[in-house]
Parts: sequence; C-alpha cells; structure tokens
Amino acid sequence: MPEGPPPPVLSDDERRQFAKGLEQFNAGYFFECHDTLEDLWSGVRGPSREFFQGLIQLSVGFYHLGNSNRSGALTMLRRGLARLGAYPDDYDGFALGELRAQIRRWIERIESGADLPETLDALPKYRSNRPSMLIG
Repeated sequence: MPEGPPPPVLSDDERRQFAKGLEQFNAGYFFECHDTLEDLWSGVRGPSREFFQGLIQLSVGFYHLGNSNRSGALTMLRRGLARLGAYPDDYDGFALGELRAQIRRWIERIESGADLPETLDALPKYRSNRPSMLIG
C-alpha cells in the first residue's frame, strides 16, 4: 500500500465526533453515521478530507443496501472504496486495509445477487488499531 497522506489533524471534539460516527456505523445506524461524519468532514481541510468522504460514502452505501437499493449501494461503495485507495492500510490507527478488503467482498456479493444477511454481525465494521486515534 502507498505511504499515503499524513494523518488527520483533529481537535479533541472532532475526535469525539469521529468516534461517535464509527460507533453509529458499527451499530448499523448508517444514516446517522453519514450525518455525523459529514458534519466533521465539512470542517476538515487538507489531505485527510478524502478519507472522511470515503467513509461517508461507505455509510451511504450500506444505508442503501438496508433499503434494498443494490444499485445505489454499489455506486456508493465503489466511490467510497476509490476515495480510500490513496491511504495506507493503517491510517493513523484506522484499520483501513481490513475495511477495504471487506468492502471488496461486499461489492462482489451484491454484484452476484447473493442473499444479504439478516444481522449486523456480517457487515463490515470501522475499527481502530489504536484507541488514541479517537480520543486524542
């Protein structure tokens, strides 16, 4: 993976907002995650901006999937995955390599027309390899 852009520079409040968005995604609150991360993203400048936009697009993709909109889900998952391509597998503690692999498998699953799981357990999760990334 490329070395990629420098890590995001976030205030303590922004890190708490980021952590909230990750929790929302992992709990299956994809629309709420989108809103939370979009609020954060709107104030982010610099090279990490695309990272946050990619995460937002993934959350929108899973929101569409939850509403049986496979076409919309595929579009947003592909866009999000493309935006995250410039970042290293471990982006400031965020397990991005693992997430990208999961998203690729989900894209394949949706494209194949396979049945979707009934529980959130099978969906990708946003994970941090370093809790300090989230709390400052």
